[in-house]
Parts: sequence; C-alpha cells; structure tokens
Amino acid sequence: MKTLTNVNVTSFGEAASASRTARQQGSVPAFSGGGSDLLQQLKDGTDNADVIVNLRSVADGRTIQSDGSGFAIGGLVTLTELAEDPSVMTGMSAIAQAAASVGTPQIRNVGTLAGNVTQRPWCWYYRNGFNCFKAGGDECFSLNGENGQHAIFGGGPSFIVHPSDVAPALVAFDAIFQVTGPTGSREVSAEEFFVLPATDPARENSLNEDELLTGVRIPSVSANTVSTYYKVMDREAWTHAEVGVATVIQRDGNAAQNAKVVLAGVAPIPWRVRAVEDFLAGKQINAAVAREAGEIGIEDALPLSKNAHKLPMTSAAIEAAVLSLAAG
Repeated sequence: MKTLTNVNVTSFGEAASASRTARQQGSVPAFSGGGSDLLQQLKDGTDNADVIVNLRSVADGRTIQSDGSGFAIGGLVTLTELAEDPSVMTGMSAIAQAAASVGTPQIRNVGTLAGNVTQRPWCWYYRNGFNCFKAGGDECFSLNGENGQHAIFGGGPSFIVHPSDVAPALVAFDAIFQVTGPTGSREVSAEEFFVLPATDPARENSLNEDELLTGVRIPSVSANTVSTYYKVMDREAWTHAEVGVATVIQRDGNAAQNAKVVLAGVAPIPWRVRAVEDFLAGKQINAAVAREAGEIGIEDALPLSKNAHKLPMTSAAIEAAVLSLAAG
C-alpha cells in the first residue's frame, strides 16, 4: 500500500472542509468511519485515496434518539448498535434485522450506518482492476461475462447491484438522509439519494465532492406498523444478499392498509416494487396473497445470461416476507 496521510477531525463540518482542502492541494481524500470497506479498496487499488479524513473523534452522529416527530439515527452509529437498539428493534424491525444481517460480528462492531449505505459495489470486475464504468472506464464487463450476481432490475449501462442491506430498509421507512458538505448541510429523501447507472454509471448516490452522509431521520412510525428484512445468501455468513426484501406494512387487523416493498441484491439501487405495494393495499394477508405478491414482484425483471436463478429467489423472498407480517 502507498503512504497515507491521516487527518483527525472533531465535527462533520470540519471533515467536509478537510476533504475539500486536501482536494485543492492535489490529493485524493476519503472519509473513514469504520473503514472496513475503505481498507479493502485501498488494498485492492480500487480507491486511490492518499488522505484519510478520520471521523472517529467526531462526537456527533453516534446516537439514536426520538425527537417527538420520529427518530434521528447518527451516521456513525455502528451496525451492532443499530441492530441492538430497543427502539429500533421494537418499532423498526426491518432496520434492526438488516443491520444484524451484515457480515460478521467483528464487521458490525466497527461498520457504521453511513458506511454501509455508501459502500462501493462488490462486482468482481470492479474489485479486480477492470477498467469498467465504476472505475472510470466505458464498459460493463458483466453484461457479456460472469453476471450471476448482477442486476435483474434497473441495470444498464452498468449492471452492478447495490451491496447495502440497511439501505432498502431505510427507503421502506421513508427515511430522510442528512448530508454535510463544505458549504453546509442539506436533506434528501432516501429514495432520491441513490442514482441509477442510466443517470451516472460511475456513481451510486447523489453525494457531491467532499460531502458525507451524517445521519438519517425516520418519520414517526404508527403503532400498527410491522416490518421485516428477509435475506437470501449463498452461504450463512460474511456475504451480501443474493436477494433481500425490506417490507413495511401498516396493518388493520390482518389487512394491509398500505405497504412498502424494497429489494436488495437485485438492482444498482434499493429497488422499490411498486406493483407489489399497489397489489397489497387493502388485501387480507394470507398465503395466496403472499404468493401472488411474489409473482408480481418479478414481472418486470430482465435477467442476464447467468442470473435467472434470482427470479424464483426474489419471488419466494417477497412471498416469505409478506406472509411473515400476517397477524400473529
């Protein structure tokens, strides 16, 4: 590895300013909260940062609080803290379950909410030095290559899948993302935060240079809300979702008043399945309804040459997630 310069900061504003200063001086900055993915990219050479803006001394962004109008979750909250927080486990189960499904306990102990949401794709072409769209090139090698783990929704010209488990759950809860840059702070909805390759194949989110995700606000969750995150993996631990389903339902008895269904592991962004949401609204949740929801969920899928196995996986995962939220 090359020589790195470490810059310790004590606030998000200072972090954004330090990043801009480093860039103005001809360096390549990177923010580090937990640093697990960043370290891997530096080792692999897929990140050419030479200045690390260290967030570990930032006091803000490490709490989960209710403010009367919802919950404020700091970007530096670890995945373990998110998974084990009583208020998240009780009122926002899908978020807690998604955080608990990430990697290993060691990774969850250091990995942060913001880091999980903004991590780069784990496509083997990108991670192994191919000059693909994500690396600044003009080709997606997976299109005609090894694409068994790639997108069946929303792909083109890049067919990566977004690797975050937590992001789909945040989208399903209508989260608002808080972003800080050198000129101040702004808010963006979780759904608008993510960027499809058709918009910009080199990016996965709408962060500008020297901006960082500093926190998340979840609007108040009604008492009749139930949620779950259902994940299918190709092995039991330390892997990303083949398919993940974050489902949030406001329930009247055993009927769904409304629903949010957001997929992981199958698209370049957390993928909302609006056709399933529309279908579930007003329905009594039972086995037949759950099965049909699963079938509807893959109607618009466009598998590549080697990832059609994700179709029955996705259908079954939606079915299982919806049925698990039936009354009782």
